[in-house]
Amino acid sequence: MKISLHNKKALIGGSSRGIGRAIAQQLAASGASVTVMARSGYQLRSLISYLPTDNGQQHQYLAVDYSDFDTYKKSIVTYFKTNTVDILVNNTQGPSAGSALDKNIDDYQQAFDLLFKTVVFTTEQALKGMISQKYGRIINIASVSVKEPLSYLALSNSIRAAVVTWSKTLASDIGKYNITANCTLTGYFNTDRLKELNGAKAKSLGIPLTEVENHMLAHVPVGRFGDPTEYGHLVTFLASEYASFITGTNIPIDGGMLKSL
Repeated sequence: MKISLHNKKALIGGSSRGIGRAIAQQLAASGASVTVMARSGYQLRSLISYLPTDNGQQHQYLAVDYSDFDTYKKSIVTYFKTNTVDILVNNTQGPSAGSALDKNIDDYQQAFDLLFKTVVFTTEQALKGMISQKYGRIINIASVSVKEPLSYLALSNSIRAAVVTWSKTLASDIGKYNITANCTLTGYFNTDRLKELNGAKAKSLGIPLTEVENHMLAHVPVGRFGDPTEYGHLVTFLASEYASFITGTNIPIDGGMLKSL
């Protein structure tokens, strides 16, 4: 099976580093023209400077601040005035770590704006073109914690669960337009985000970083952290014609970490 996304256009959130970056690279390698989106314009420019253009792709970047929803909305509206996309990958940076007892109502509101409102608004804008052309792929990057909550990620557990149930509802409404909506449930991947979380946890507990990492790996049957490139492969498949009968699903990519069905 060879995946070709020639003549397809994709918008990928949180793509200056980590999982989002790997997704952008794999979509471009499969022939798509990509718009990479994140906070750092410098990192985004650097990324698109070496993405492949063998199939005549035209890549671009969009610098946005997910944490400022009103400003974010303006950037997205402006983008979609002159652009349509076939593939939308909703991916943002995660909210701060902490237990339910550590967080207050303002923290939840900020996380809601960051993780839910940005996803829903971006999708609303993308759907206008997708419905018109009767084709689209919406892929929402979520977390295994929506099925098995992690005690130190109260904000992410709560709000990403809302994204997953919204995505399931959306899939029922847009299937008639040949548009799919799926979520990927992220396990432990070798990214800067994971290193930051583990570093903070090690510091708070007063233990070595390696001890934190080894404890995590003990819960992953394959015995290692995921490579972001592997994530890019899954999303590229979901973005392809081969996944046209897959919608409304939540697909774990976690090395077997989840114990629930």
